[in-house]
Amino acid sequence: MADATMSRRNMLAGSATLAAAGVIRPREARAAKSINVVLESEVVIFDPHFTTAAITRTFGTHVFDTLFAMDGKGDIRPQMIEAFETSADKLTWKFKLRDGLRWHNGEPVTATDCVASLNRWAPRDALGRMLAAATGALTANDPRSFTFQLKHPFPLMLATLGKANAPLPVMMPERLARTPGDQRITTPIGSGPFRFRSDLWRSGNLMVLERNPDYVPRREPPDFLAGGKTVKIDQLDLRVMPDQSTGANALMRGEIDYMQYLPFDMLPLLQRARGVNLLGLGGIHQFQGNFRLNHQFPPFDDPAIRRVLWKLADQSSVLTAIGVPEQFRAPQCPSFWMCDAPLSTTAGSETARLDIEAAKAELKATSYRGQPVILLEVAGSISQTAANVLAQNMKNAGFVVDEQTMDWGTVLARRAKKDGWSMFSVYSNGTDMISPLSHFYIASTCADYPGWSCDQRVPALLEAFAKADSDDDRKRVAAEIQTVAYELTPSVMWGQFTIPAGYRSHLNNLIQSSYPMFWEVDR
Repeated sequence: MADATMSRRNMLAGSATLAAAGVIRPREARAAKSINVVLESEVVIFDPHFTTAAITRTFGTHVFDTLFAMDGKGDIRPQMIEAFETSADKLTWKFKLRDGLRWHNGEPVTATDCVASLNRWAPRDALGRMLAAATGALTANDPRSFTFQLKHPFPLMLATLGKANAPLPVMMPERLARTPGDQRITTPIGSGPFRFRSDLWRSGNLMVLERNPDYVPRREPPDFLAGGKTVKIDQLDLRVMPDQSTGANALMRGEIDYMQYLPFDMLPLLQRARGVNLLGLGGIHQFQGNFRLNHQFPPFDDPAIRRVLWKLADQSSVLTAIGVPEQFRAPQCPSFWMCDAPLSTTAGSETARLDIEAAKAELKATSYRGQPVILLEVAGSISQTAANVLAQNMKNAGFVVDEQTMDWGTVLARRAKKDGWSMFSVYSNGTDMISPLSHFYIASTCADYPGWSCDQRVPALLEAFAKADSDDDRKRVAAEIQTVAYELTPSVMWGQFTIPAGYRSHLNNLIQSSYPMFWEVDR
């Protein structure tokens, strides 16, 4: 999953350690027009079908391409597709590829490649599995067109093919798409605006993406992941930094041009730094923090005990403790589907307000008898700070809390087991959480997914959401799902916020997005 666990000052990015000063020599040899960027971490997985890791998604949006793409309003637009049509009964969907699409090795993109790519990606994605279940046949008609023949209508066809959350439904050559989905591709050949230079890759130090000279952009203006993607630089250098403070200082010295995540405690200094701009957007471009609960292990196997937490998680206190400035946070947000987003709702949230005395009384009325709540925390991360705030409120209400600190890898290993943990704190991209079909803790209801939350009403409502014919119907069903979710309590939100990016003022036309995007940018 695309969980983020960034440290406030010490997020390690790969195994390399660089000197704290002079990380990049300003006068070192570089391409005629290149930019140096520091992303959230080093790219180590090149396969956008294989993982939900956000860093692989960023790599994927530059090297690969998708049939459809999401714009800044959350609408889905054609990307690799030139035209499409549906039958009156909504059971036949025909798609035609744009002319001039080529893989990075020069070969043309074909409908057969796309069919193979979709067949590889679909089993690894919740929406993809729903589409596959609705599909009777997926066939290539000729080199540039293919057809879905459905068993029943699937109104979310375009939303599925253009989804912005990982794993991305990127297209790849058929020979790569034949790689089993549980095995990673190691040679990233896409048709996107940039291509990977394997000969210049230095693990732990530098990855180079160069402009794809064969890429044919769409004619529309760029809009988030949709529209034209005209590359105006020759080379994109992805640098690895040992920690956030080193990266922030390199940005202020002009040694790098862009840094994806700035440390909150350095924002005042960065805001005053000459030649540095900050980028922080709202709505779907923000993050959603969650405490994920283990429904298979005491005490949270009791739904009444889980629901007490709604009176103990105060988003304002958490975000203040983390150090998120007011302009980079949303007010107390009750919506599982994010606030200032298409499906935002307050349904079922009446009890979600801080009230420690009421929580104490509720807890006494449950079956809770002092069982320790084992809270897994990622050392040095902002999610650990969020956990510390909740833990104190829980103790004040009568819970016994065992806070256990570890790295993110250990959390991943621990959470895979159904016992030995009660909850962990994490945050995720808003684009992952804006829909019941992509929200990690709702889409996985009654599935074999860490936390193992289950209410049989939810899968049926998810199916109704997928089959809804209109936005209004989807909003209505999303509100029903949230009402059940507040009763089930698969997770408890701890805040909606932005981690601002920083970039040098000599960069022009940088797309304003929480996703790093380096088409259109110039210097």
